Amino acid sequence: MANLYTPELNEEFLYTNGLRDRWYAICPSHFVERGEIKRLRRLGQDWILFRKSNGDVSMLEDRCPHRGAPLSQGTHLGDRVGCKYHGVQVDGEGTVVSVPGMPGCSIEGQRLVSAPVVREHSGAIMAWFGLNPDDEPAELIMPDPLMDEEISSFLCYAEWDSNWRFGLENLLDPMHGTFLHHESHSMAEGDTQAKFQIRESDRGFFFEKTDQKGVNFDWVELCHTGVDWVDLSIPYPKSAGPGGAFGIVGMVVPIDDKSCGVFFWRYRRVSGWLRDTWRFLYKTTLEPRHWHVLEQDRVMLEAMAPDADAAENLYQHDLGVMRLRRLFKKQAKTQARTIIAAREEKRAPKKVPVSVS
Repeated sequence: MANLYTPELNEEFLYTNGLRDRWYAICPSHFVERGEIKRLRRLGQDWILFRKSNGDVSMLEDRCPHRGAPLSQGTHLGDRVGCKYHGVQVDGEGTVVSVPGMPGCSIEGQRLVSAPVVREHSGAIMAWFGLNPDDEPAELIMPDPLMDEEISSFLCYAEWDSNWRFGLENLLDPMHGTFLHHESHSMAEGDTQAKFQIRESDRGFFFEKTDQKGVNFDWVELCHTGVDWVDLSIPYPKSAGPGGAFGIVGMVVPIDDKSCGVFFWRYRRVSGWLRDTWRFLYKTTLEPRHWHVLEQDRVMLEAMAPDADAAENLYQHDLGVMRLRRLFKKQAKTQARTIIAAREEKRAPKKVPVSVS
């Protein structure tokens, strides 16, 4: 393996720009059309996405291995991208397949560009970001509400000028629904006081109210299944159509230390003609209301100072947020130590075996 470009992944960078060794939802699938090179920034780095001739999506670091020119300004060549600066061609796995200006050049055949493994599911492009680009990715287990054929969902995506952790912490904070979203058609009911508990699950933990169930945003589950996601349920009035409680699967992807992309799959358990009724009602009536609630979150988080968590006074309602922070800080520290150890091992002189005669 030749040297691939990577930023200085220290503990602070990982905590603010995104942890490694996990899958992230990168963008909605419809963002990448055939014949198009899509440039985007994720986890503090610049990348490109492009669909190959067979429709599969590839992801590459936006950096030509020759002189570091942006591949995003290059040419889509079906199963590869040609750099506009000197014509160097890189395939979807990050391997230099042709150097038109000097055929047979030594860099041909070498994998010199970071190329995360990519999957598409539920209308989103997922990518694996590993500490070691040579390691196989962990198994990607998508949220079960998105795998259930009896559940119908819609994907909502937005980008916020807020650190990714704030976006995820917002979902681990059920109590904000009672206050920030109190005028919502789905979160207007319930007590403005509550007590919470953390309950372990086989894939993460629940953060839930102990004295109120099935009234408001009363519980949330943080799940780790190769990708970090949350599941929550909000009771719906009968006027909202068939399907019972309204569920949300949420994921957050870091763009950089100051912005993030948020994914919300809104879902209900419906089948047959009731599914068609629910989907029609959602697109004509419910979706604008949901965007209004999401806009309230965006305005609040974007107004918070980047270091808002540096001078807080937390209480019992914040147990879920505190648990999340401890978990991510621990993972950032562990991953940073792994990187340092690997770097030192690489720099260490190789021991030459001494023969004894």
